Amino acid sequence: MTTRLGSLNEFCWMDLKTHDLAGTATYFSKTLGWRFAVDEEDWRKATKIAIDGHLVGGVSDLANPLYPPGTPAHIAYYLAVDNVDRRAEAATANGARLVVPPFDAGDQGRIATLIDPVGAAFSLWQPYHFTGWRFPPHLAGVPHRMVLACDQPDKARHFYEETTGTPLICADFIATLGPSASTPQWELAVDVGDLDSVVARAHDHGQDLVTWSEETGHRVVRLSSPEGLTFQVRRLEQ
Repeated sequence: MTTRLGSLNEFCWMDLKTHDLAGTATYFSKTLGWRFAVDEEDWRKATKIAIDGHLVGGVSDLANPLYPPGTPAHIAYYLAVDNVDRRAEAATANGARLVVPPFDAGDQGRIATLIDPVGAAFSLWQPYHFTGWRFPPHLAGVPHRMVLACDQPDKARHFYEETTGTPLICADFIATLGPSASTPQWELAVDVGDLDSVVARAHDHGQDLVTWSEETGHRVVRLSSPEGLTFQVRRLEQ
């Protein structure tokens, strides 16, 4: 079986944390075809993101008192591991900073949030009843790879290998140098059937927050919502 996102020791879920749930849903529905809907089977009545019926993420409202005032919009990514407590210890031993200690998220799984040694945030997820996203291969609009751009990609790659005990097969570590380099953060790469149509839909939605680049040999669009939630979008390779 081919290793892919959602496997153990790979990223398995994303949570879009936003101050504008309606605007975020509209933007990504129009550009990427994602469907945002309240999960009636979830006791929290959480908003989930799906494409063709396959869950790819969730949405959290930063107006919830759970979040400190002024928390910026961002995307939390979950890395699936066998044991959150043990892997969090390994992460801190290898230079990570623990932000939220391990705790049980109901009966769904166990989670901890950290900042890695190059400055990127991530969460460790030990699944109980919820294993994360699941979708068939070669489906357009779903997660494909994770990308971390930073000034020390080899250090980052080594850190995650030491933390999980194995290389991250579905992740790219890219060097960014100079004063223009942004704060390191994980970004999700999404595969689509028609890259030009995604850009056109973003412009039709009134957003010029689209940039083109060549990374890892692929033509990539960086799509950014009005709040600055970013995704890399690539052409689907069959």
